Amino acid sequence: MELVRQIYELTKSYPQSENYGLINQMRRAAISISANISEGAARNTKKEFIQFLHMAQGSLSELDTHLEISLALGYVKEKMIKTPHTLRFTLYASHLTPYTSHFTPYTK
Repeated sequence: MELVRQIYELTKSYPQSENYGLINQMRRAAISISANISEGAARNTKKEFIQFLHMAQGSLSELDTHLEISLALGYVKEKMIKTPHTLRFTLYASHLTPYTSHFTPYTK
C-alpha cells in the first residue's frame, strides 16, 4: 500500500496532459501490484497464490518502465524515486520470499 501512496504523491506533479496517459498507467500498475498479492493470498492453493505473485511481478515491471519513461521525459529526478532494484528487493525481502524463491530475479 505504501507503494501506491508514493506513486500517487509522485504523479501529482506531472503535467495535466498526462492525466489519461502516464499518470493513469502508473497508478493502475501500482494498485495492481497490491491487489494481485492480496487476491493471491486469499486463494486456496499455493499454486494459485504464486500465479498472482507472477502477475504482481509483471505489474512491477510495467511500473519500472513507467518510472524510466518519467525520468527520460524529465517529469522526475532520479533521487525522487526508488530505483527499480529497490522496489524489487522490497517485494522479495518481504513475506513473499518463501513463495518466490524459484523466480528469476530481474536484472538490467
